[in-house]
Amino acid sequence: MAYSPNITGGVFSEGDDRSWGWPSYLASIRTDTENHDEVIGGKLVIWAPDDAQQFPSGFGKDGLLFTADDPSMAVPVGYSIIDLDQEPFAISRERISEMELYEPTDVAIKDYTDLSYTEAFQKLYDTISVEYAFNGIDGKQPDWQALYDRVMPLVEQAQQERDPYAYFLALREFSLGFRDGHVYFDYNDYNLRFLYENVFPGYGFAARETDAGEIVVVYVTSGGAAEASEMQVGAVIETVNGMDVSEWIDASQPLFPTSSDHTYRYDQVTAAFRAQAGETMSLTYVNPDESRIQTTLTAAEDRYSFFAVDSLGVYMYDVGMPVEYYLITDEVGYIKLRSNSEDIGLIIRLFDLALQTFTDYGATNLIIDMRINGGGTNLGLAGFLYDENIPIGQMEYFSEQTGQFEPEGLFDEVYPNEEQYDFDQVILLVDQYCASACELEAYGFSQVPGVVVIGENPSAGMEAEVARGEFVLPGDITLTIPTGRFIKEDGTVLLEGQGVIPQVQVPTTVESLVSGQDSVLYSALDYIYQNY
Repeated sequence: MAYSPNITGGVFSEGDDRSWGWPSYLASIRTDTENHDEVIGGKLVIWAPDDAQQFPSGFGKDGLLFTADDPSMAVPVGYSIIDLDQEPFAISRERISEMELYEPTDVAIKDYTDLSYTEAFQKLYDTISVEYAFNGIDGKQPDWQALYDRVMPLVEQAQQERDPYAYFLALREFSLGFRDGHVYFDYNDYNLRFLYENVFPGYGFAARETDAGEIVVVYVTSGGAAEASEMQVGAVIETVNGMDVSEWIDASQPLFPTSSDHTYRYDQVTAAFRAQAGETMSLTYVNPDESRIQTTLTAAEDRYSFFAVDSLGVYMYDVGMPVEYYLITDEVGYIKLRSNSEDIGLIIRLFDLALQTFTDYGATNLIIDMRINGGGTNLGLAGFLYDENIPIGQMEYFSEQTGQFEPEGLFDEVYPNEEQYDFDQVILLVDQYCASACELEAYGFSQVPGVVVIGENPSAGMEAEVARGEFVLPGDITLTIPTGRFIKEDGTVLLEGQGVIPQVQVPTTVESLVSGQDSVLYSALDYIYQNY
């Protein structure tokens, strides 16, 4: 018996609602994650058509179930429960029986809340410095000793002063030692305090960078300091505190860990104009009317300018159904895949319905928009568009037995759906806000022959498995650090640090940033009609 989400609406695991092999998560059996998830205990529900059937009564000398050396026993007709923890295995015929669903021990949350600050950090470090998903990967593995030497004194000082916020700041410093967007904190009181004190205050505007390196104002807060200085949307910033604006941004550190060079630079631009309330910043900027203004602004509470450009706000305000669809023209259907983390059965059914609707109306071209999608679960939706398996990657984890990363589970693939749809052209839209499982979904689409990826930027480039890397630390501070990585068939890491890269890159210009038009969607339509 096992818990599994119902993704297609039927009660059985059949058709497109597949299952493979023994379940290893929330199941009535226990499995050995270090040995191909071999069954080692728990309970099984079996059914025998008559009283002449046999079932193993033990694991045999090899310790494995369903192998040639298993001793056997007769089982009664009908349903029975086999207790694998008894020797020999016990048979139960109770009409009502309680069965525990097990969570693998390596998936269980690492709870260090009863330890001191230093003890908890030491255990965290000892575990993650060995099991971190991208150990051994160039450009991804932290300098562990240098990071420890920098952070442990901060932890010791926090403990000496019994200061939980100082402890959080020390852990935050540790998190910034990773180039990995999957390293993050929950929204505990200390994290919220940091956000309100260091991230939400600003100078009344938000900026983006063009491909040419111009820093363009894309948002001005009503009633804020920037508006009072007569700053307008579309203004180009030239200097900050006497420095060329590009030099100022080069010296800025992102506020949170990022996985790729393009998201690192994007977050540098965002961080460059955040400050604690009361701090000042001298600016020179040129408004769209060509007026050059020199001014000094004072930071104040200004969260909406931050939300205008950061994923925290982008996800918050992009509200709607997880899947929305409509016909742009008679020939072009458009699907907005907003989320992979809500009702996944609903997402799949809506996506299927959209494809069926477009087909019924005779649309021959399809645009799939995966921008601003924070991830969740890879649903394999590309299986509706291709009748062959699409290779994704092999999940690997560190093995204590071998001392290196080893494959675990089946090689991940997108499987063809029973219902297939065909379009002359399929365009996939991505951006830096398509992250995590969104990127797996987008990658699957990108591997369908003929699909063209269009966007200003690649997807976020953050792809890892985090279920085994959740640490609860003193003060109920939860820090998540990934421990699993996807490896492609060619032996390289899947997506992390790169993302799904557009084949057609849409230029980021002053006009595209301030026009209010969706330049990426227009580029997709232009591409379709140029190749119609």
